[in-house]
Amino acid sequence: MKRPIALSCGEPAGIGPEIAVKAWDALRAELPFFWIGDPAHLPAGAAYELISSPSDAHRVSGSAMPVLQQSFAGSAQKGEADSANAQGVIDAIETGVLLVKSGAAAALCTAPIHKKALQDGAAFAYPGHTEFLAALDDKEDVVMMLASEQLRVVPATIHIPLKDVPNALTPQCLESTLRITRAALQTQFGISQPTIAVAGLNPHAGEGGKMGHEDDEVIAPVLEKLRAEGFILNGPLPADTMFHAGARAGYDAAVCMYHDQALIPIKTLDFDKGVNVTLGLSFIRTSPDHGTAFDIAGQGIANPTSLIEALRMAARMSDT
Repeated sequence: MKRPIALSCGEPAGIGPEIAVKAWDALRAELPFFWIGDPAHLPAGAAYELISSPSDAHRVSGSAMPVLQQSFAGSAQKGEADSANAQGVIDAIETGVLLVKSGAAAALCTAPIHKKALQDGAAFAYPGHTEFLAALDDKEDVVMMLASEQLRVVPATIHIPLKDVPNALTPQCLESTLRITRAALQTQFGISQPTIAVAGLNPHAGEGGKMGHEDDEVIAPVLEKLRAEGFILNGPLPADTMFHAGARAGYDAAVCMYHDQALIPIKTLDFDKGVNVTLGLSFIRTSPDHGTAFDIAGQGIANPTSLIEALRMAARMSDT
């Protein structure tokens, strides 16, 4: 029997609880998962059943969403984060990590969090989910991948201003990103000899130094070094020609130099089905590629597609 997926509740005042119920309804005959959270935060009338162990998820999932109960101190007024709930949100994530690392769950899927509420209520010291998970796993280097059926992209630098990218894009940073990406494609996606397309930093990949020297002086030497080790790398490539259908057919993932260079293509191609995957952890972690959506929380109109795809991807990766 396959182990179930753990789904941490995320911010209870956001859309996380309602899309969890919608995802369960869509997936109950396909794959079992259990939700870690407070059932009082679920939509009125939601079909759920409390479980005492992840192993109970299979028995319950056909008729109700399995819930591993987590206590929260505050209320859950939809659209209004309560910092009193910060510790409960953190505890739910930690519980999920422990269950996956112990082998009780196959993978962790995380619903969106609200970082300010965590900082205000629990002095949360991390920029986001990814960095917190890395700390829980005692990892220094992890990588964010956005993935769908049409494209996998990895930004080498993430949440920093564009003006800071050239300084942050060191050879060590790029090499680590490429090593982690290749290893994950092999071990978690089942691609034995992955081909990775690598974007240049500047327009036209610098055009021989006419539009910047980083492509020739920083990126190209790293690619040469890793090719000598057997990596299959294309680049540095002009980013504006990397993402049409013909180009995408030639690689398994694209490594880009900054946030928007990576995320604009995948969100244009497959906005609702993009999945956030953390590479470099000792366990599988996926997440929907959207936020808490306070503006529509509680209205019953939130689209669960990205969460459904995140749960499906977690299940596929755990089967590899």
